[in-house]
Formats: sequence, structure tokens, C-alpha cells
Amino acid sequence: MTPLQLLFYGISAVMLAAAVGVVAARSVIYSAVALLVALLAAAGLFVVLYAPFLAIVQVLVYGGAVIIVLFFAVMLTRRPDAPQKLDNPQWPLALLAAALVFAAFAAILLGARWVTKAPGPAPELAVLGESLFTQWALPFEIASLVLLIALMGAIIIARPGEKEE
Repeated sequence: MTPLQLLFYGISAVMLAAAVGVVAARSVIYSAVALLVALLAAAGLFVVLYAPFLAIVQVLVYGGAVIIVLFFAVMLTRRPDAPQKLDNPQWPLALLAAALVFAAFAAILLGARWVTKAPGPAPELAVLGESLFTQWALPFEIASLVLLIALMGAIIIARPGEKEE
């Protein structure tokens, strides 16, 4: 096993542990921090896989912007005196559904025939950037608008009503 493979498996283990931490943490803030670790580990995997542009985008967009928006949403919508219900009676059903989805994905991945080939030449960063800001500018802006609307909706839903104040 090469050192690069060891690094890949190490980063993958960190990412999986952080993903479990996202789900298992009892606090939203701890879950957000674990999500940040998982996203940064994904960026590390991109670096190991020789995709530095994706790693930079992963760090800037997901590790930076999305986590900051998540922290602001949590800070703006949480009331310190409000009781927090962190347990749900439907968790056994959710666990069963998650196990079924995991089994389906595992069966698909294990049954797939993986074809490997030598990597072709990487596109130049300037061409990729020009494509992102010309050809893919509209889908990018639409996605950011959808995220903004979802954040505003979450704040409106979580805000206390007139009767609760």
C-alpha cells in the first residue's frame, strides 16, 4: 500500500467519523462543527485525487459559506429558554430506512463493474473559470437564490409567532 493510499484511507476515516458525528451529536452547534470537519475532509480527498480546483471550491463554498450561513441560521432562530426536543419516536423507522438505503447503495457499488483508465489531460483552470462564469453562471445563480430562499423560509418558520411571545 502506497503512502498516498494510506492518506486517502485516513482522510476517508476522518470524514466518516465526522459524518457520524453530524448525526449523533446532541447539539446543533456540535453537528455543524462535525459537518465542517466532514466537508474539509472531502476537500482533502479532492487534493489526494489531484483535483485542487474542486478542493478549493469545497473549502470556499461548503466549508466557508454554507457553514457560516448555518451558524447564522442557528443563532438567529434559537431561543435559549425554549425547550429542545432532540428525540423523535420515529427513529426506529428512520434507522430501518437508512439501513435499507445503505444496503441498496452497497449492493449497487459492489455489483458495479469499475472501469479504470489513465487520466486525460486536466482542463486549464482559466478555461474552467471562464466556463463557470459564462456557460454555468445562470444555474449557479439560481442555486444560490434557492439556497437564500430556503434560509429565509427556515428563519420565518422557526421564528416565534405572536402567541408564543
